[in-house]
Parts: sequence; structure tokens; C-alpha cells
Amino acid sequence: MKIITLTTDFGTKDPYVGIMKGVILSINPDVHIVDITHEIEPANILEAAYILKEAYRFFPKGTIHVGVVDPGVGGDRRPIAIKTGGSFFVGPDNGLFWPIIAQSEAFQVIHLTNKEYLLPEISTTF
Repeated sequence: MKIITLTTDFGTKDPYVGIMKGVILSINPDVHIVDITHEIEPANILEAAYILKEAYRFFPKGTIHVGVVDPGVGGDRRPIAIKTGGSFFVGPDNGLFWPIIAQSEAFQVIHLTNKEYLLPEISTTF
């Protein structure tokens, strides 16, 4: 079973985490979703980067780690996917994953452009 972790600054008092999980499960209903945290200080990329760097090592190889902490959300920042050491990371191209890349011997980065997996309407939230 594929595992997807979520690290966001969404908080838990609104529907956004649930909506995100619904979108993920609509794409793959067999995935197991693990919440690392949704209590990152709003727009604090450094805090999220540290938490992701510390947490990802405790998950099996092949886990997909999604990070959504982006002060410029809804703008033109492109979503990226990174593969390094058997782990995958998905999020905005804003430096969120730099500590993971910095400690990696090798990595691959791609910009996500397949419209099949993007919502038809751009949200100001995510």
C-alpha cells in the first residue's frame, strides 16, 4: 500500500485538510494518508522544512511526502516533485525541500505539469 504524508500550515479548524485528502483519495482510493502536522506556523517555510527533514526518514522507502506551506499560494509558483534516496516529495518550488536536497547524494526534480492531476480551477488556498 502506498503511503502519502501531509505537512501543511492549514490548521485543523477548517475543511482544507479534508478537501486535500478527498482529492488524493479520488485519484487513488487505496493510498494510506498519514498526517505529520497541519499546525506549521502560517507561511513558515523554514519550520516546515525542518519538520519534513526530521520526519521523512522514519517512513518506508517509496513514501510520498506532500508539503504545502507557501506564502505565495495561488500565484505562479510551480509545483515540483523530487525523488531522493527512495523517497518522494511534492510541493511548491519555494525552498521547502532544500534541507532534504542538501543532505542527499543524488536527487531528481521535475515540475508537475500533467493537467490530468490538477484541479480545473486554481484555488487561492492550494
